[in-house]
Amino acid sequence: MKRVGIDVGGTFTDLIYVDEDQGQVVIHKLPSTPADPAEATLLGLDAVCERAGVEPAGLDHLFHGTTVATNIVLEHNGAKVGMLTTRGYRDILHIARHKRPLSFSLYQDVPWQQHPLVRRRYRRPISERVIAPDGEVLAPLNEDEVREAVRMMKAEGVEAVAICFLFSFLNPDHEQRAKAIVQEEFPDAYLSVRHEVLPQYREYEGFSTVCLNASIGPKVSQYIERLNRAVSAKGLRGGLHLMTSVGGVATPQGAMQRPVNLLMSGPVAGLIGGIWTGKTAGSPSVITLDVGGTSADIGVAANGQTRMKHLLDTQVGGYHAMIPMVEIDAIGAGGGSLAYIDAGGMFRVGPKSAGAEPGPACYGRGGDQPTATDALVVLGRLRPESFLGGRVPLHKRLAEDAIERQLCRPLGTDLEQAALGVARILTHGMVEGIEISSVRKGYDPRDFALVAAGGAGPLFACDIAQELGIPQILVPRYPGITSALGLLATDIVYEFVSTEMQLFSSLDRDRLGADFASLERQATERLQADRLDPAHSLLRRIADCRYIGQGYELRVELPAGPIDQAWQERAAEAFHQAHEREYVRRFPDSDIQIVNIRVQGVGLMPELRLTQLPAGDASPADALTASHEVVFSQDGKPTRLASAFYRRDLLKAGNRISGPAIIEQLDSTVVINPGLTAEVDRYGTILIECR
Repeated sequence: MKRVGIDVGGTFTDLIYVDEDQGQVVIHKLPSTPADPAEATLLGLDAVCERAGVEPAGLDHLFHGTTVATNIVLEHNGAKVGMLTTRGYRDILHIARHKRPLSFSLYQDVPWQQHPLVRRRYRRPISERVIAPDGEVLAPLNEDEVREAVRMMKAEGVEAVAICFLFSFLNPDHEQRAKAIVQEEFPDAYLSVRHEVLPQYREYEGFSTVCLNASIGPKVSQYIERLNRAVSAKGLRGGLHLMTSVGGVATPQGAMQRPVNLLMSGPVAGLIGGIWTGKTAGSPSVITLDVGGTSADIGVAANGQTRMKHLLDTQVGGYHAMIPMVEIDAIGAGGGSLAYIDAGGMFRVGPKSAGAEPGPACYGRGGDQPTATDALVVLGRLRPESFLGGRVPLHKRLAEDAIERQLCRPLGTDLEQAALGVARILTHGMVEGIEISSVRKGYDPRDFALVAAGGAGPLFACDIAQELGIPQILVPRYPGITSALGLLATDIVYEFVSTEMQLFSSLDRDRLGADFASLERQATERLQADRLDPAHSLLRRIADCRYIGQGYELRVELPAGPIDQAWQERAAEAFHQAHEREYVRRFPDSDIQIVNIRVQGVGLMPELRLTQLPAGDASPADALTASHEVVFSQDGKPTRLASAFYRRDLLKAGNRISGPAIIEQLDSTVVINPGLTAEVDRYGTILIECR
């Protein structure tokens, strides 16, 4: 099977081609094109296919991870949105939950008010009312008001219309009729309808999610359509699939219907790639650190299982997006992070980044601000002649000039001390980020292996692991394209949700079974629409549950099978276990409330298999390319140590390397600190022991 994974980052676009039948793996990396992300995607696809000696038409699958949706939200450049909502609820988007991001600050921006998803003049109240608990119609829909509002929006240049009526998840009739009117009056408008996008309760979070979907919908749809047309024109057999925030991939049609599911999906593939690496190396519990040019993404997977964010914590750019989202934390630390002295005289690194253009000073593209990459060049950890396989020459003199001018003179220190300071500050930020993602959530980092991914992750991994007491580092065979690799290790996943509101003590099993069956039919139809083999598809039951009296829910996977007394007992035990894992306590005598039920339709992709390395002995002499002095910190001071440099592609399974050493490859550079040893396993993963 021939498949390609393409991950578009802020600085680079990464590609990997895998042909398991022929044992062929090809990787490719090129600068991203922020003005038109599809340009780098298509150029990279042509390039990686050319290097692999295949035509794009010969590919079985193309998997794509993109930050387009997330960037639209963060940059506040979404579509002009109009909103139809129940009369009296026009200002829900402004009021929100009446919580301030910072409780005691007098000078703070409230994102949903500072940059509203829908301006108030385009939030049009409509006379209609459906009430709980059974969706009874209290007031009929005023169709004339809908037509008047839609005509105004069309005249004002609105691009997308969000329809958000109260309790539409109980009775969608009014939303369906309003949608039909919008399609009659304004057929060119992008439509985002609450009962289709998010049929569950909590009006503010629901309204925010549906309006986010409308805001990003036109641009994301245009991007996907253009990309899909270009891919189809190349004759690709298996079609395009896009990564979603739930940890699976979707077809272009599914992604265009609910583009909100693409939010924060970019980092998820990196975590999946890290889990795959840990599994093949015999370390199922991993902390993944994916450090790119702009940010570092941190994920925790105990026993190879991803964690899902609480639905009330799933925010993007300060806006609530109540969608299933794998828990990944991001910090502003990357190879392009700018080093500077702030107005108070403090030495800082990040979160601002030089990005792809102009990039670090050493790129020679006009950048004059020192970055983490410049510091690593000065320290000797990045060799100018071998960066990105020698395709991007680095200019050490420019890096030195930038650090001397911007850091050394203001601080009154020497060049190597300043460069080492940049690396240490960035390392500290990543250590703190890992502690927040693990220790503060009940995980001990010493029980995990650290998967160092991204172009810059392996450069800092040893310092981070030694500070946190992590016993082992896993450096994937292609660390710089771990996210692209993760795209090939995931399945097609669709999730359908419905609000249920039942107590276990009075559970209507017939109703629950019928509601699950309805969602299962929707999931099955979606998988069939994608022409997926039923023999390689499955359905998962999930519920959001809580103890009676609690305000918020926990997501828990429920057993399959008929819903009877035995099923109910197994489901209750599953929730008790989930609550105990999350909060250390269970309350077996408390009643359990089911709030939402979910069904995941999963299309299983063939398991990813990479070719194994040829076996070698302990000596890595055949891969040795040079020996140079590299600056490390010894007793807090910069010290030059003779270090061996190796070519990653010449290493064999069983080779052992003692630090200090540097391992170079096309997509990354691995630093092995003094006193540490590393071994190459059969899949090409470098295992660095830090005990």
